[in-house]
Amino acid sequence: MRVVFMGTPAFAVPSLQALISHHDVALVVTRPDRPGGRGGTPRPPEVKITAEAAGLDVFQPSTLRGGATDTIAAIRPDVICVAAFGMLLPAETLRIAPSGCTNVHASLLPTYRGAAPIQRAILAGDRETGVSIMLMEEGLDTGPYLCQRRLPIAGRYADEIETDLAQLGADALLDALALIERGDARWTVQDADHATYAPKVTKDDVALLPDLTVAEALLRVRAATRRAPARACLGDRELTVVRASRAEVSVAPGAVCLADGVPALGFADGALALDRVRPAGKADMPGAEWARGARLDEGVCWRCTR
Repeated sequence: MRVVFMGTPAFAVPSLQALISHHDVALVVTRPDRPGGRGGTPRPPEVKITAEAAGLDVFQPSTLRGGATDTIAAIRPDVICVAAFGMLLPAETLRIAPSGCTNVHASLLPTYRGAAPIQRAILAGDRETGVSIMLMEEGLDTGPYLCQRRLPIAGRYADEIETDLAQLGADALLDALALIERGDARWTVQDADHATYAPKVTKDDVALLPDLTVAEALLRVRAATRRAPARACLGDRELTVVRASRAEVSVAPGAVCLADGVPALGFADGALALDRVRPAGKADMPGAEWARGARLDEGVCWRCTR
């Protein structure tokens, strides 16, 4: 099939790579380069890097209105495939391809429509999530889906889950396109009565508070992202908690102790070991390594920081 692919971050890369291997990718549409790092040097999206390495044409519009839609329509694609593009598609874009716009969505629709389905599934304590290949329409993730794939997620972190779902979604996308190409596609209409929404995760959503249970705190650490990190301030030292586990030590809520050299924070019903942390302005490191250098004062307490 002749395909226009639309995607931006790393999540979309496996889908693009799968399409390159099995279909005619005539154009890749991605978001404009954005400033990054301390110097603010523009950085290309991961999808752009992959597309250019494969010798594909790349289009980076700031909006899909007007001339951008004409550029995509001129390709005359059979289908438009979308994965984490990051911009709403106007009606005129949705109507371009005869087979419509298929989207790789990281949830088992109709649950978790919206921007942060992986993080919301973790915060809800779900034991599994998955991907849906849906037909896009003007509503937010409201279109019918063609196939779904499931993934166990209990005890896992958002970045790990995202990596697995990206590959699962790429495989499901190829299966969906095969059905569409053969004329065997059977779309399932979503049950709107069971729809839930997944707005972007904020720092408040993953804030670590001493009155949380350890289980609640672990869910927040696992759902945290670079943009919405789970943070704590130990004395006057601010940390992002990257990996954590329940510590079998007795420590009061808001207090700090060392458990086999690993800093542990007291919560309402136990303690959380900070297995891996990211100090402000520094790279990730083992919690024990950070603690050795920090030389925490005896009786130091911790508090929430947003």
